[in-house]
Amino acid sequence: MTSPNSSVRPRGLVVSPIWLVLVGILSVQLGAGVAKSLFDEISPTAIVFLRLATSSIILWLLARPTLRGRSRQDWQVVLGFGLSLGVMNWAIYQSFSRIPLGIAVTIEFVGPLTLAVLGSRRARDLVWVGLAAVGVLLLGFERTDLSVAGVLYALLAGVAWGSYILLSASTGRRWPGFDGLTLASIVATALLLPFALDAGGSTLADPRILLIGAAVGLLSSVIPYTCELVALRSLRPAVFGILMSLEPAAAALAGLVVLHELLSPVQLLAMACVVAASIGATRSGSTIAEPVPD
Repeated sequence: MTSPNSSVRPRGLVVSPIWLVLVGILSVQLGAGVAKSLFDEISPTAIVFLRLATSSIILWLLARPTLRGRSRQDWQVVLGFGLSLGVMNWAIYQSFSRIPLGIAVTIEFVGPLTLAVLGSRRARDLVWVGLAAVGVLLLGFERTDLSVAGVLYALLAGVAWGSYILLSASTGRRWPGFDGLTLASIVATALLLPFALDAGGSTLADPRILLIGAAVGLLSSVIPYTCELVALRSLRPAVFGILMSLEPAAAALAGLVVLHELLSPVQLLAMACVVAASIGATRSGSTIAEPVPD
């Protein structure tokens, strides 16, 4: 994504950019909820593959990236970007299959939050790390819905998200528009292909599963990317970061509506700590990650 050059709303934009970002956030988490509802029929690895394949095809048709004249370093960056994208999506879906949606995204969000604070030179920003840590520790008080594997996968997704943020900046400098993201999506899809074939088997040939997988790709990738691209033309980065801090809450809402996952008061308090820490870090000058479908 590119940072906005002006705070003036572009001519012809009818919908507020804030609403566009919120629609993108809700779309990502709704897609995750729909994907999780399929886990009894198809493995998380296979549904992640279908999601990435759908977004790769649509992004390719939209971007039509230019491949000629690229240096070895350009390809190395985009390959690393694709690896981080694939691991991030695969790990968070593995987490979704084991723990509630809202909790998984809350734990995952610690990754970009920590990276944001580490990029700050203000000692007081360590307060936000402490607040996020309190939130994560609170999740340990009620382990009824938690599994060690689910938590570890969410942490892995958070680490991959941090790598995605760093590589996103490098990719944006080397590849224009959506070119880098398109190629990274193709790389992630290709990396997951053998594992998806092994885990999905004949279900990947089921037209119903393919259609739902395509819907997940639209909800979790295409719609959010489009909303964010338009919104960032007029929305200040700090406001964008604060809005992205609502991801865990949106995940909890999607888990409740789509999957009927109820979180306890302590778990909701833990989520509130992480959201507040993210907002605090953003307002103090740190930069929260641009979002990706989890």
